[in-house]
Amino acid sequence: MDANGGIEIERKFDVDELAVLPRLNDLPGVQAIAEPVVHDLEAVYFDTKDLVLSAAHITLRRRTGGDDAGWHLKLPERAGRRREVHAPLGRHVQGVSGHSEADAVPESLAQLVRVYVRDSPLAPVARLRTTRVVHALIGAGGETLAVLCDDRVQAERLVHERASAAWREWEIELVDAPKDLLDAGQALLAGSGILVSRHTSKLARALGDRFPVERSQNYQRPKPTRPAGNVLLASLGEQISVIRTQDPEIRQHRAGSVHAMRVATRRLRSVLATYHSLVDPSVVQHLRSELSWLAAVLGGSRDEEVLQRRLAGLLDREAPALLLGPIRERLRDRSETDADTAAHTLVAALDTHRYFRLLDALEALIATPLFTAAASQDARVVVPALIKNEWKKLRRAVRRATNTVPGPERDLALHEVRKRAKRLRYAAETAHPLNSKRAARVSRFAQKLQTILGDQHDSVIARNRLLRRGGVDAFLRGENTFSYGRLHALEQQKAADAEARFWTAWSRRP
Repeated sequence: MDANGGIEIERKFDVDELAVLPRLNDLPGVQAIAEPVVHDLEAVYFDTKDLVLSAAHITLRRRTGGDDAGWHLKLPERAGRRREVHAPLGRHVQGVSGHSEADAVPESLAQLVRVYVRDSPLAPVARLRTTRVVHALIGAGGETLAVLCDDRVQAERLVHERASAAWREWEIELVDAPKDLLDAGQALLAGSGILVSRHTSKLARALGDRFPVERSQNYQRPKPTRPAGNVLLASLGEQISVIRTQDPEIRQHRAGSVHAMRVATRRLRSVLATYHSLVDPSVVQHLRSELSWLAAVLGGSRDEEVLQRRLAGLLDREAPALLLGPIRERLRDRSETDADTAAHTLVAALDTHRYFRLLDALEALIATPLFTAAASQDARVVVPALIKNEWKKLRRAVRRATNTVPGPERDLALHEVRKRAKRLRYAAETAHPLNSKRAARVSRFAQKLQTILGDQHDSVIARNRLLRRGGVDAFLRGENTFSYGRLHALEQQKAADAEARFWTAWSRRP
């Protein structure tokens, strides 16, 4: 990724043309103020026609002039903090139809906002020309603690009826100092009647009345006496947020990102199933179908990662004398090939209309939920009944597993038990704000079953790889198949041990 950056910690202040800087030397730790440096800057801000990045408090700009010319992407983290990612100016960019090359957003930055932008084009929405006077605050060791920028801005709005504006503002940004210096700077300016800007950013000020109003949640924190629909919306909102966070991480191949999004996708699908009586059936059916597709694509990459780690562990625990033939190389090569294929398939899926429309549908459900009458009933009445129903389904699945013969049929039945345990766990977790002790007890038990049967199911997958894509292929190549059979037997014993642990755990259910 051709980008770099860091955490931006700054505050902006509104000032008039006659404002005079106070004595910055009075700030804690500041020993001197460097000679001011003047820069002439031009910044073009990019967004979609509907300003979806601005609505998410994300800033994407192309700046020329000054000592940080290039592309800047600012992503919100916590109050007063933003992560800034950079990319250089240059020709290695992704073209956008209808705009000059200078208006083409680098792919390294575009991928970080695609979960918001989706298939909408990015285009210039504002142009700012700024005369900046930089005052560096120097510490005892000669280091730059912070900078105060005195900006005079000329802004043009390029969308939704062109408009122009001009203003002056000060900005204090930390460089190598604790946040206390920022607080002290704010207090010093307040003593002169200068207050923190009412505008969140220069872009917000440039867009004026077209800047998106922050959306308010259409639901309240779940409580027993509040509608059951609030419980569902809170859970959905939490998992949709995880998807937004993990999408760019997957595109950058960050460790753990695929697993995190897959879990969020499964939680969404599971919670929609549990709470299906609260939402229009057609909406639930469509979303669960599309979430199943996304989970399967994510699963291809994640399952291969888990399998590769499991087989590597098996091989590492074996005595070298028992590893006959090139078994390690064969299994590693197969896993790497399958992992690469799954990873490419996943990233391609995240750039499809199908994925973007799924995100649209999830957000639409949160914004304007198509609730049934049951959603308006008290959560303390509705939610326990839904969880009780999941308990019943889990018990039925366990009875079916009890009545199946050992072998592939039992493996399938136990896998169904695992899925039912997982659904019970997720349902119980949604009820945590209503009855934390009971919800925690049920979710811990369900998670224990899920973990045990997860090990059993992973063993089934590993045995399938060892038999079909290991031993059989080795036999056809004329290689020794002893070690494949031995590892298969070890995995078979692991599965039997896991099943025994499950029955013990089930006998101690709450």
